[in-house]
Amino acid sequence: MESSAGSAAERPARTVSGPRPFAHLDTQLAPLYRRVMGVFTAAKQRFVVHLRPDDVSEALRADPLADPVTTEQVNEALRSLQIWGNLRADPDTSRVTTVEDFYRARYLYQLSREGEAAEKALTLYEAELGRRGELQAIALEDIRVRLRALAGLSEDPDPAVAHNILLELIGRLDSLAANASAFMGSLQRTIDLTEIDEEAFFAYKDRLISYLERFVSELVVKAYDIESLLRKLGAMQDRVQQLLLLAAEREAADVAPGEAAGGSGAAAAERRVATEHKLAQWKARWSGLASWFISIDRQHPSQAELLRDRTRQAIPDLLATISVLQERRTGRSDRSADFRILAGWFAETASEAEAHRLWRAAFGLAPSRHMTVEPTAKPLEVPADTSWLEAPRTEIAPRLRATGRYQHRGAQKRVRDRSAERDYLARQVAAEREEAELARARLATGQPGRLSTFGKLDSAEFALFLRLLGDALAAGPPRQDGAIRTRTTDGTMEIILRPLPEAGIAEIVTPDGIMRGPDHELTITDCTPSGVASVAPAKAEQEVA
Repeated sequence: MESSAGSAAERPARTVSGPRPFAHLDTQLAPLYRRVMGVFTAAKQRFVVHLRPDDVSEALRADPLADPVTTEQVNEALRSLQIWGNLRADPDTSRVTTVEDFYRARYLYQLSREGEAAEKALTLYEAELGRRGELQAIALEDIRVRLRALAGLSEDPDPAVAHNILLELIGRLDSLAANASAFMGSLQRTIDLTEIDEEAFFAYKDRLISYLERFVSELVVKAYDIESLLRKLGAMQDRVQQLLLLAAEREAADVAPGEAAGGSGAAAAERRVATEHKLAQWKARWSGLASWFISIDRQHPSQAELLRDRTRQAIPDLLATISVLQERRTGRSDRSADFRILAGWFAETASEAEAHRLWRAAFGLAPSRHMTVEPTAKPLEVPADTSWLEAPRTEIAPRLRATGRYQHRGAQKRVRDRSAERDYLARQVAAEREEAELARARLATGQPGRLSTFGKLDSAEFALFLRLLGDALAAGPPRQDGAIRTRTTDGTMEIILRPLPEAGIAEIVTPDGIMRGPDHELTITDCTPSGVASVAPAKAEQEVA
């Protein structure tokens, strides 16, 4: 009885002008209305358009976990949803057998246009709320493969093949962009400590950082290949326009005819307008694909470059978040928390004497060593543990008593010119960068070599060698053949460390001494765009082919 009365009270007035398909969400019986709309949505997916109230009641009762509903409640819900504009009611005359049935109001209900649009919007809203997002490294490979297929089409391609390749290409790009945006948004909320479960975060932090590092390394290499293929296709502008036109004509062939009357001339005009509209859409999609991987200049980087930079920055941000959580777990407190605890201690003292004793213990103002004197005055030879009451008298400058400071008023000191120091630091940084580049050029050859053949290394080369060797040893466990393959954190260099059975001891001479250890085969490859082109041109050409 309460549900029926509540439904009658919530039933909207029929004088409300215009549909309000979202009004049922802000009512007391919103769960019942959502279940009824779910029945109509599921029926539409089975190509069932009309439903009777009995059909809706039967579908609702089929769910054993839901609350039971009566026929009257279903009828009230259907009438309310029809008034709000979610449903459309048509007279049901198919079951009329008597005069009484004819005069009794019977309706067939179906989703209205507004109700169907509202259901799609709510479905999308719930899907986006539950979406975690992901960094799709596989999508990068799919885009690269489809661009190669697109570049390899003949001069007179099959329209169906070209259209399908373009659809798959744009679909993978849309999926990559949407999932990356959702993932980075959720990751930023984690970094900001707004949506975080500490126990779960500590459990998967290592896997998350490895996940980010793997995606950055894949993005560095594959984005460069995709950019090269897009520039190659951009040089064949007429060819690209031909492919886009084929896709537009195939889609325009399925456009429904308009309601305006006309003969074959009107149909041809509609087809031409639809083709132009579809072609404009495909040109915009292709332009978006190019801007996603090709940077215009430094002020307008590509979306792939922005995603790579943001993903790299997320790794130190995550480490900083871990530090904050560790401080929380170890119970470290800030100054405000210490003062609140101290205030509680003061409130618990039984007398003023205990409060003064707590004051002296907390702030340490009893010794005279906290007394500050004029800088030009002779310092007092008083032990630090001397009480104020026992310390000798100290002369205080009148300026300190009047103004609270010792400094004399006057002109400010001139700012010292440090241009020479800045030039020196700039030259030093440039020299260090040049040494690092030379060390990288010597070590990152892309060819396997034994540690014993490295010979003598200077300081910069040895520092880079140690860093790369440490990354390789920390990346374990090795594969079945014993080799370890990994990339640096920024994804710019690849290291393959392979043990050599009974190879002996390798010695590397450095300015600081001699490093000795088991001999291994080490391959260091520069994965930056310039490094990939210079180190392994044959391999890159083979992959493009």
